[in-house]
Amino acid sequence: MSLHAVLYVALAMFAIGLYGVLARRHVVAVLLSIELMFNAGNLTVLALAWSRGLLSGVILVLFAIAITVAEVAVGLSLVLLAARRSRTAVLDDLSELKG
Repeated sequence: MSLHAVLYVALAMFAIGLYGVLARRHVVAVLLSIELMFNAGNLTVLALAWSRGLLSGVILVLFAIAITVAEVAVGLSLVLLAARRSRTAVLDDLSELKG
């Protein structure tokens, strides 16, 4: 597989994730879309490191995935807490929790 093909796949993944963030109203769908965007970035870094033969890109991607997993765990726990408190998981309804 060529570098251009992998970068096009990463671009498509990022575009789908961006559409999901902008178009969805459910909090879990937005979190999944953000995760898809992070994975597109990781795929880009990995493809560029692979094309140059660098191992440091692989290590960077592994650290980025570990940080992303921790971020998703914290974000999902906050979403569950907010959804339990307001009895909904729609972003427009959760904005009333400000203050």
